[in-house]
Amino acid sequence: MARWCGGAWEGGAPRAITAVTADSRAVDPGALFVALPGAHCDGHAYVAEAFRRGAAGAVVRPEHPAGGGPLLRAADPLQALQAMAAGYRRTRSARIVGVTGSAGKTTVKEMIADVLAAALPTARSRGNWNNHIGLPLSLLNMLSEAQAGVFEAGVNHPGEMEALCRIMAPDWGVVTNVAPVHLEFFKSETAIARAKAELLRALPAKGLAVLRADAPWYGTLRAAAPCRVLSVAVAPESSGASPDFQARMDADGLAVFGERAGGREWRARPPVPGRHNLANMLFAAAVGRAWGLEWPVILQALERYRPPPMRWESSVWRGLALINDAYNANPMSMAEALRTYGGLPGARKWLVLGGMLELGDAAADLHRELGRQVAAGPWQGLVTVGELAALIADGAAAGGLSPDRIFRCAGTAEAAAVLEQSARPGDMVLLKGSRGIGLENVLRVLGAMAPPARGAAAE
Repeated sequence: MARWCGGAWEGGAPRAITAVTADSRAVDPGALFVALPGAHCDGHAYVAEAFRRGAAGAVVRPEHPAGGGPLLRAADPLQALQAMAAGYRRTRSARIVGVTGSAGKTTVKEMIADVLAAALPTARSRGNWNNHIGLPLSLLNMLSEAQAGVFEAGVNHPGEMEALCRIMAPDWGVVTNVAPVHLEFFKSETAIARAKAELLRALPAKGLAVLRADAPWYGTLRAAAPCRVLSVAVAPESSGASPDFQARMDADGLAVFGERAGGREWRARPPVPGRHNLANMLFAAAVGRAWGLEWPVILQALERYRPPPMRWESSVWRGLALINDAYNANPMSMAEALRTYGGLPGARKWLVLGGMLELGDAAADLHRELGRQVAAGPWQGLVTVGELAALIADGAAAGGLSPDRIFRCAGTAEAAAVLEQSARPGDMVLLKGSRGIGLENVLRVLGAMAPPARGAAAE
């Protein structure tokens, strides 16, 4: 590790390192603690705590004082982390699948990993650890026996994907989609497509790319791949696509998969609703088939899939059916969530929407446009949280949604109060907004509310 990062051990190198972490609270005996500087705190302040928890060593700047245990001194601990991850990855024979996209990449990563794990030892990104810190940490925690690794790459600035690919060195690549996200930094959808295409350009000639043929930018992405390309499409008969793999929903609510090379159809019950999740399943199925797995193995793994927290996570509060899909949001994922939610059975549906962040100069127009989409839906009420989301309310009002069904709230406590006062048992509530809005706090406020007094009306 010292050789990979150009550092030097002081106090003797550890006999073994069992894990790597940048969080002193997550240190287990034998772990290597990387002291990273942050916006609010510096990891160097927690080196002593890491050693008290049993750390085998710590990566620190040259000037950090000695003591506590073995120190790997490096000029820049973050660059050292990335260099160690790149070095370790190149000692592993596991085939690495890189997953990126404007939306759905964590779900697709998890589904692919679940499918492959049904047949062989498989490593994966932890949660959504997909950036310049999370990706190298995930790679360094890949066990030596892994035969496959599925790692997510997320970027919000030009040039970041290329850097992540130098660390990950992917063998296969999956791009879920391209949409107007992070426009504050990318400025255009064309720039976003170029960034996603960098994952494909990093693939070897003997690699594999899996792309959605019925989505925008397919031609651009396909042209960037220097290797074999597998195409997927949802209900391709309506799009004119002729993909290698296709999927549709039948009248019984089952997902129907087809493979051009096989001619036979296979059915599975989707673990989560929505056309976009049908596409997510299709990506995982295509990767599994390319690996040589049989359809029954793939579909059993997909039926067992359970989404990570705050991704279409269901709960009940006083008879309200709550759907927490507030992990993140952008124009594409908002539209898909509204379409899926609107298609669920139930007469009275509420929306609790937060703003979509990092949209730059296009933010106001995109929020108002989302509001106009909302106005066309079957909603009992629209509750917006924050200034950006108030633009959604403006667009909904302009689109014809009745003013008495629109509730503009400054914060999550106010939004919770609206639901407590206006929603009734049997209603459904969808919460969706960007991660920075913290819409999950609506659920925390509701959960902390005192139950109705005995004898009070159910409503």
